[in-house]
Amino acid sequence: MSVINLELKKVVDDSYDIEIGYELEQTLIDDINAGLVNKIKKFVVVTDSNVEKLYATKIVSMLKDNGYGADLIVFPAGEESKTRQVKEYVEDRMLELGHKRDSCIIAVGGGVVTDLAGFVAGTFARGIPFINYATTLLAAADASVGGKTAVDTPLATNLIGLFNQPKKVYIDIATWKTLPEREVASGMAETIKHAAMSDSEFFDYLYENMDAVFAIDNDVCTKVAEFNCKTKYQVVMKDEKESGLREILNLGHTVGRAIETVSGYRLLHGEAVAIGLMAQVRIGCALGFAAQEDVDKMKKILEKAKLPSEIPEYIDKEELIKKLYTDKKVRNGELRFVFQKGTGAIMSFDDGTNFAKPIHEDFVRKIICE
Repeated sequence: MSVINLELKKVVDDSYDIEIGYELEQTLIDDINAGLVNKIKKFVVVTDSNVEKLYATKIVSMLKDNGYGADLIVFPAGEESKTRQVKEYVEDRMLELGHKRDSCIIAVGGGVVTDLAGFVAGTFARGIPFINYATTLLAAADASVGGKTAVDTPLATNLIGLFNQPKKVYIDIATWKTLPEREVASGMAETIKHAAMSDSEFFDYLYENMDAVFAIDNDVCTKVAEFNCKTKYQVVMKDEKESGLREILNLGHTVGRAIETVSGYRLLHGEAVAIGLMAQVRIGCALGFAAQEDVDKMKKILEKAKLPSEIPEYIDKEELIKKLYTDKKVRNGELRFVFQKGTGAIMSFDDGTNFAKPIHEDFVRKIICE
């Protein structure tokens, strides 16, 4: 009997820049020309049917004008497309188009596009580089930053995926002008989440400047984008692979992700997260982690952001309770929730080593189903 040890220790630098600006298509091309992805000359622009004609086709043309090979792969817009089947479609199209390890993916779109394209990049040819060009407030606040990539299944959301960091993220605020009001509101949910868990002053700033956000005021929206990126960076830097601290970014998501699925995606992600934020602060108030004032503040800011705060009547609440158990924070069959501490801080437990607390199903039911 013999044992052979394969020593594969290595240090990997996955650092990358996030550029926030206005009409960044030419900046993207300039960066590629300057060696952003080294000497790669072949690109695949992955997008959805909403973004295709708005931005993706232009980026493909600009790549070709600069001497690069560029193909466009489009899938139907919506959360329903974030599946293994659509991932397979993108991979097969890439193979048909002759892409191999010497290619790079550019994800142009919202969170569904960046999640799915980043997952494809992590597995295609055992890993190729990718770039995120975020075109929604939700993607700018959440999906395009942090390296989480995944697809959904009929049983749960985001449980099939990997951590895969992009080469660069572009947050183009000009693209927000083409978003429907409902999509802007959806993006604000993740921003409100970040403020509720980390910065009470910015929470108040959002409330006071909500109208300017919806008007896509460049200065206010830039501050919103910078705040989201800095907040998420401070967490991801300390816990890239979600072994502990990164769970705080799931504030509102235990109920939010479950209700998004149970609604059959009638609710947008941000709308579902908004309901989840309201649920966690109400449960937290009952446990003494927040005051009634914090509950009221959350309800008021969600209303100002044109977001729901209550579970819609068409939702089967018992089905919702069952779906909570598909949450990735569940341990040993126990529901676990992340809670804000007042407004602008986060609860920690077990001398600061845990950021999610087990809560009995009956207690959850009593609060959210009453």
